[in-house]
Amino acid sequence: MGCDGGTIPKRHELVKGPKKVEKVDKDAELVAQWNYCTLSQEILRRPIVACELGRLYNKDAIIEFLLDKSSEKALGKAASHIKSIKNVTELRLSDNPAWEGDKGNTKGDKHDDLQRARFICPVVGLEMNGRHRFCFLRGCGCVFSERALKEIKTEVCHTCGAAFQEDDVIVLNGTKEDVATLERRMEARRLRAKLGKKTKKPKVAESLSKSDVSEEAPGPSKMKTGKPEETSLDSQEKKSTSAPRSAAAHGSSSGKAGKPPCGAMKRSIADSGESEAYKSLFTTHSSAKRSKEESAHWVTHTSYCF
Repeated sequence: MGCDGGTIPKRHELVKGPKKVEKVDKDAELVAQWNYCTLSQEILRRPIVACELGRLYNKDAIIEFLLDKSSEKALGKAASHIKSIKNVTELRLSDNPAWEGDKGNTKGDKHDDLQRARFICPVVGLEMNGRHRFCFLRGCGCVFSERALKEIKTEVCHTCGAAFQEDDVIVLNGTKEDVATLERRMEARRLRAKLGKKTKKPKVAESLSKSDVSEEAPGPSKMKTGKPEETSLDSQEKKSTSAPRSAAAHGSSSGKAGKPPCGAMKRSIADSGESEAYKSLFTTHSSAKRSKEESAHWVTHTSYCF
């Protein structure tokens, strides 16, 4: 600071200018995106899954993230949109036969080719190193290069033959514009799923109510089954039970509940077509009536008369 020893400071040493923006090496960024897990920052190893935004993860890291209920989660922003294991798709990747991995550089005396990738496109043969755009199908999880899908236009997967639509194609490690479009699709898909669940609930309730009604009300087959003797007995019991009910209802309406008029009973017995022996059992029969001469004369006897 004191310029000791005759040193002459220069202007850039005394005046502090604006800081230079540090540029990220593109090769290092591509290696980080395509060879390391977005959540745990570990090397990608099978089983490898991808989210609806096209990011690559280790399946073990996703399961640990979902099971972790603590408020502080490491790198939680990278997987905040993943609510369950159903939000990720396990990828079907094709190995690159030319990739040796760490076997070719055991002594550390060889140059590691960062452009060499572990996986390739099974249709075109392009390596999945970030230089070419790759995408996967959300339904089956097969991975292809975008060039293969454009050159061979089809609505069926090239590997497994599963049908897919345009919304099922998700770009892996896409640009900001690609991520924005994928995010809109994801929100629309989840909204449709919620609306579908709400519409299913009233339908299930209606089906349950209909099943209860059908169980309570017997069908025609149940009504017709049974022996004719049993049905005749049931009809007789119903008539016998319905007769006192109708009589009680008639009595309640006339003001005398449960007691039919006596005249009606007498007329019914006298006018009935029964035999004379049966009619003689009742007091209304002519044989039961006596004249005044035949009637006994009762006299009360007391000892005070003598």
